[in-house]
Amino acid sequence: MDLTALLDWLEESQLSALFGLLTGVVFGVAAQRSSFCLRAATVEFARGALGPRVSVWLLTFSTAVIWVQGAQLLDLFRSDDARMMAVTGSWSGAIIGGLMFGAGMVLARGCSGRLLVLAATGNLRSLISGLIFAVVAQMALHGWLSPAREALAGLWVTPGGRNVDLLAMAALPQEAGIVLGLAVAALALWLSLRNRIGARVLVFASGVGFAVALGWVLTFSLAQVAFEPTSVTSATFSGPSANTLMFFLTPDPVLEFDIGLVPGVFLGAFLSAALGRELKFQGFDGESQMRRSMAGAALMGFGAMLAGGCAIGAGVTGGSIFVATAWLALFCMWLGAGITDFLVDQAGGRKEALS
Repeated sequence: MDLTALLDWLEESQLSALFGLLTGVVFGVAAQRSSFCLRAATVEFARGALGPRVSVWLLTFSTAVIWVQGAQLLDLFRSDDARMMAVTGSWSGAIIGGLMFGAGMVLARGCSGRLLVLAATGNLRSLISGLIFAVVAQMALHGWLSPAREALAGLWVTPGGRNVDLLAMAALPQEAGIVLGLAVAALALWLSLRNRIGARVLVFASGVGFAVALGWVLTFSLAQVAFEPTSVTSATFSGPSANTLMFFLTPDPVLEFDIGLVPGVFLGAFLSAALGRELKFQGFDGESQMRRSMAGAALMGFGAMLAGGCAIGAGVTGGSIFVATAWLALFCMWLGAGITDFLVDQAGGRKEALS
């Protein structure tokens, strides 16, 4: 992708933010229309069902893998240049942070990405929870909680100053990634047929995976022609939420991909909900739900920064390039969510809504 003509009109930082906005809009529309949510999928699975939420999540994950690995084979992207692959990974952070994030998304009734999408449709509960998530993520990144995060992350790290590529570690060819993606997609489509999921939902679920690939390809292409070092990244909501918050609070904000991503998701989800006539103000059902959602958002904020990504950042974006700590974090998110649902909701006789 030749971006030199665009760089004659825009600065590198402006183009990066524009790419973030574009990726976010695609993600926001697709996630809103498909009701994509890791929390809903994990709770459904924990209650012994392979229903529509699991089907949607598997289809999103598999299409992200297929699109991203396909882009690599076409030389449109290199995972070795990705920011999360090029830095030291934390096994301990993935385990502890993943468990915390999984527990938090059950308590908050949505992962960080889902909260942003719901907030755009008028859900005030998600808006408040999302703000708490962003504040705690910023505290874990650069604030009072950063020493604790660094200590826990430093307990067990990957060797060599880089993360681990699962395909390379297993001595598998690059094509193995697409094969795995196709296998998971086949399972997702079979489950979708069994659960009678309509074609529209399937298309939009695939669109979430496409948005992840779009972000990788756009930032990689920009990094090849930019004069200044440019991060190769894609959709995630831990670091971008914290950075977007500080963008509006600091006197000298810096434009980058992250700054465009979060507003883009909000805009895309809002437009999608407006066209579908699904805008509706919603609040907390009571004091207990408010406490629960706030605690969950705080757990997700710290957990995501410790794990190296949220349900999207580690679970789909990192998973699509086979970052080892991302896959471990994703597994721990499923585990933490299942345990929390069993202890908090099922044991208490409660059946929180999956959406």
